Amino acid sequence: MDVIEIFRNGGPAMLPLLALSILSLSVIIERLWFWFRILNQEREIVNRILYAARDNWAGATQLAKRATDQPIGRFLYAPLRLSRPDPELFRLALESTAEDELAAMRQGEKILEAVIALAPLLGLLGTVLGLIRSLRNIRLGDLGTASAAGVTLGIGESLISTAAGLVVAIVSLAFYRLFQAFVVNQVKVFRKAGSELEVLYRQTWGDSSADIQSATPRTNIVQRDTTEGYRIPPRSEKKGPDTSPL
Repeated sequence: MDVIEIFRNGGPAMLPLLALSILSLSVIIERLWFWFRILNQEREIVNRILYAARDNWAGATQLAKRATDQPIGRFLYAPLRLSRPDPELFRLALESTAEDELAAMRQGEKILEAVIALAPLLGLLGTVLGLIRSLRNIRLGDLGTASAAGVTLGIGESLISTAAGLVVAIVSLAFYRLFQAFVVNQVKVFRKAGSELEVLYRQTWGDSSADIQSATPRTNIVQRDTTEGYRIPPRSEKKGPDTSPL
């Protein structure tokens, strides 16, 4: 039997199964292209930005800005675009951006989950409807005759929808698990790259803040001493008894 004949013999459930298979296939193709672009360039982007951050933060910012078409580029650019943030703000920018990017990476998972759940049920529904249609034509006097063989053939054809539903669900489930594994791997990549960038920034920020803190107390001391010098009242001369003659 060709595909058209199989589709016709599968019963009314084959039409929604066809729609689910097209929907699932479109999501799978889009996600495969998405992950191919990410995994092909991600490591190079991370290495270049972290290497530049060791010596030149402005250069690292420019590299991250040019890589904003990738999730890892947007993730690393989020704290770098801020103007001298403190370490806590730096980490907050990394965490908030990571949540947004990981949520975007999970696009399409709900569609695949729906296909995985609905496809076997629709296949089973088609089989039940086919069995009802086939068993309705059975008569006790036809058992063991050629007409009963036709009913058996109809029952076998009604199982096509169940097989089709299982095939759609199995393929969708396989790619669903694959995409989930990619997301888990991205969590590790984001965590490692973000931690290394934060460590480099804390070292730089700690050095600059130490210089400021070491200079500030000396300035305050000079100002306090100078101000206190002006606040010392002049010593008043003690007047003795008036001994001038009248």
